[in-house]
Amino acid sequence: MAKRDYYEILGVPKNASADEIKKSYRKKALEFHPDRNPNNKQAEEKFKEAAEAYEILGDDAKRKRYDQFGHAGTGSGGFGGGGGGGFSHMDMEDIFSRFGDIFGGEHPFESFFGGGSRTRGGRRLNRGSNLRIKVKLTLEEIATGVEKKIKVHKYISCNHCNGSGANKGSGFSTCSTCRGTGQVTRTQQTILGYMQTASACPQCGGEGQIITDKCRYCNGDGIMRGEEVITINIPAGVAEGMQLSMSGKGNAGPRGGIAGDLIIAIEETEHPHFKREGNNIFFEQHLNFADAAMGTSIEVPTLEGKAKVKIDAGTQSGKILRLKGKGIPDVNGYGKGDLLVGLNVWTPQYLSSDEKKLLEKLRESENFKPHPDKKEKGFFERMREYFE
Repeated sequence: MAKRDYYEILGVPKNASADEIKKSYRKKALEFHPDRNPNNKQAEEKFKEAAEAYEILGDDAKRKRYDQFGHAGTGSGGFGGGGGGGFSHMDMEDIFSRFGDIFGGEHPFESFFGGGSRTRGGRRLNRGSNLRIKVKLTLEEIATGVEKKIKVHKYISCNHCNGSGANKGSGFSTCSTCRGTGQVTRTQQTILGYMQTASACPQCGGEGQIITDKCRYCNGDGIMRGEEVITINIPAGVAEGMQLSMSGKGNAGPRGGIAGDLIIAIEETEHPHFKREGNNIFFEQHLNFADAAMGTSIEVPTLEGKAKVKIDAGTQSGKILRLKGKGIPDVNGYGKGDLLVGLNVWTPQYLSSDEKKLLEKLRESENFKPHPDKKEKGFFERMREYFE
């Protein structure tokens, strides 16, 4: 099933300001919050869908990639292999943890619903950092899409304590400062009366509990250096400088927290024959003088093999042949580009005595004197038309 447009999900135009996007997400989150819609699977999916849309449109860099490349530029809608599906694999509290600050408080939904929290089991969730890698692709791989297996060195969950940070057999004690809430409340007298503010507990860092016996392998962090082989499914049509993301494939979060994202930057390797311009590719073909004058058929390379093309008699240097649909697929599925073959007539650099005699006979022939058609477009005009 095709993914919905993120602007449509939040109900904002494509030129909406950051503030308008934030307000719209807040409205959607409140409308479909599970406390307002208990046991409503459809509302839960809409809540996750809105969170995914805000994850992209609420970030300037991600929004720019989405505007340019669509869902493929964000890791959504087909890209993934374990993380490209956005928020569908996350539970509600994971989402609360990511976007708590949009409501201006440590527990953003409590003031509206009197219950929902962005903690799990009385603990605040820590989020791991994002990772960034570069993947080099050939034009052939870009034209078809490709699956890559990449070994990534990163922080993984400690396998000695299962990511808890505590030695096996030991546990946690409730923080005496916040009594397990992860928050401390301060009351101040102002000109408007007494005001209460809540902040993360400085004793337990907002987790609500303290490790009684730290794991000696990870020193209580719940994470350690390791590696993971990740399968990356790269869609056809990606381009140099494009970034894709895999949710949850970055560094593991400390003490059972949420893993960060893996950002994949696309690098395009130089091709020995083709030059890429958008979704079109350009190939330069040299013709000998006789073939250009009398016409012939030749084979030219394509990304899929070879193609036979006809050279008309009297072909001039600079003519461009167009092989429709032999270029790069559009990353959003809107057709394919073309292969443009630029023809250049080759002038011999060294002539034998017999060749010179033949050309001397032809030099003064009226038919061999240049008489270009003034109506015919020049080389640069033709190139401009193809690449505009």
